[in-house]
Amino acid sequence: MKSADNRLIRLIALFKLLKAALLIAVGMSALHLVHRDVASVAEHLVTMLGLDPGNRYVGRALQKFADLTPNKIKSFGIVSFIYAGLFLTEGIGLWLVKRWAEWFSVIITTSLIPVEVYGIYRHPSTIKCLVLIVNIAVVAYLLYRIRNERPNVGEP
Repeated sequence: MKSADNRLIRLIALFKLLKAALLIAVGMSALHLVHRDVASVAEHLVTMLGLDPGNRYVGRALQKFADLTPNKIKSFGIVSFIYAGLFLTEGIGLWLVKRWAEWFSVIITTSLIPVEVYGIYRHPSTIKCLVLIVNIAVVAYLLYRIRNERPNVGEP
């Protein structure tokens, strides 16, 4: 296997590991908020950031935070950890350049693309579009690689 191929696989691995780290941070933050007054935490954050609480978008966001129940927050945190576990598995396997990790990444990433498209449809943003494009490129590259590379000796 060429070293350029390994560098690209490791770059994909870093992308997956970064997503895992972000999801772990989100999950920990959510679980930290389970038994707190989420509305007052959100209001404090709005004040710290210098945002106008009277702004209709900020006001809507504050209302959504106020409507969150402890069970919703806990569920959100747990789901974040589950996705982080998937991304960690992908990232570590790809960093080690394992064939199973390439297949695992193709399956997981492809299965999440409809969710990303729906998220873009509901609330479009440049970052969401960029993540979608990167994920499609990752799937295309991994499929190309799986199809054209021979497996390493000792691997299925």
